[in-house]
Amino acid sequence: MNHKDTIVALATASGVGAIAVIRVSGPKAIEIVNNNFQSIKKQKSLTTQKSHTLHLGHLVSEGKTIDQVLVSVFKNPNSYTGEDTIEISCHGSSYIQQEIIQLLLKNGCRMADAGEFTLRAFLNGKLDLSQAEAVADLISSDSEASHQVAMQQMRGGFSNEIQLLREQLLNFASLIELELDFAEEDVEFADRSEFKTLIARIQLVLKHLIDSFAVGNVIKNGIPVAIVGEPNVGKSTLLNALLNEERAIVSDIAGTTRDAIEDEIIIDGVTYRFIDTAGIRETSDVVENIGIQKTFEKITQAQVVIYLFDSEKYKIKSDILKLELEVIKNKYPQKQLIIIANKADKISDKERAKIENEIPEIISISAKEKSGIETLTNELTKLVNIGALNNNDTIVTNSRHYDALLKALNEINKVDEGTQLGISSDLLAIDIREALYYFGLITGEVTNDELLGNIFANFCIGK
Repeated sequence: MNHKDTIVALATASGVGAIAVIRVSGPKAIEIVNNNFQSIKKQKSLTTQKSHTLHLGHLVSEGKTIDQVLVSVFKNPNSYTGEDTIEISCHGSSYIQQEIIQLLLKNGCRMADAGEFTLRAFLNGKLDLSQAEAVADLISSDSEASHQVAMQQMRGGFSNEIQLLREQLLNFASLIELELDFAEEDVEFADRSEFKTLIARIQLVLKHLIDSFAVGNVIKNGIPVAIVGEPNVGKSTLLNALLNEERAIVSDIAGTTRDAIEDEIIIDGVTYRFIDTAGIRETSDVVENIGIQKTFEKITQAQVVIYLFDSEKYKIKSDILKLELEVIKNKYPQKQLIIIANKADKISDKERAKIENEIPEIISISAKEKSGIETLTNELTKLVNIGALNNNDTIVTNSRHYDALLKALNEINKVDEGTQLGISSDLLAIDIREALYYFGLITGEVTNDELLGNIFANFCIGK
């Protein structure tokens, strides 16, 4: 990848629309577009225009007008990429888009690689690496919570916190490295008590960031929720009630659902992925048995398990029900379990009170009548701790950052242990360098082509 080339790509989604935006960036961006641009005001050259200006005109190829366009001029270094950049707003015809891109390719541009505009922004110091990754998260955000976290990271909240820790550690590292030059004099330039205080603070911040990944991962990827129970207890009806549409087939015939059905909804800004599973029972049907096996697989993958049973059958099946709940709790102790008594509209208040007395944590609903659904969604919301989000705390959502933080904390723990044991400066310096390396991996002070390739390969072409 030659970062001195001038690149072009469609910045808006492909297909027909009212408007499309084509982005051009590189040393010859303004010149190449200008060679094929005729301003509405005659004799206007884009090369002499100020940065951050708009110009109406026509793009022309060999005397033939392709389209009337609005050209935005951004001059280096005050552009997204830090290079001369042009954005062409044209009509959204797929034919027009391709004609313009082909024209620019013929005149010296090349097609941009995935994420190359943002990669150039990183290489030109407009963004650090964690901010660049937040751009991709922002584009893919599909809920209020994921959008808010991506915006906070893009503004530099996470990278600023890491950068501050790195600078403080680097200052002490420099003093310790200096001690190595005066090893024979046996002097200490780095105040060990201040150093221990700094290490303790770094440990505290790293642990907080690492712990935040549990929330961040939920916000970014959504919470998988498995709906399980015996056949014909209303699992598919509940899924339809939650989604407010007829997503799953509902029938009085037991075993209708033979495969997992998944769909998503957003509750209070957080995405939940609901999975309607096959009913759990003994059966000789080969296909249904496969579905039941998949049910247990989905329970393993889920973060929350909704166990549903039929209120009408509680009286004759209460012992079996309690045994099944005990099995699920013992087999999946880490899973959040919500117990739902469905078809509550078909039993008396006295019967409902008896069930709720014997299983205090139960939620009574009628999926068919859509009563009690709000109580269920409120309970789901309680399971997600997004208080940190509301307080604008830094939340880690990227698994690469999480891995680097774990490794940095491991090295900092070694430094802490070393200072307590009073080991020599040269051994301390080794562990500090390793910690600094992992901090640098997050913000981009330490990079290699393979790392950058893996990160930016997941971007869309025009970003």
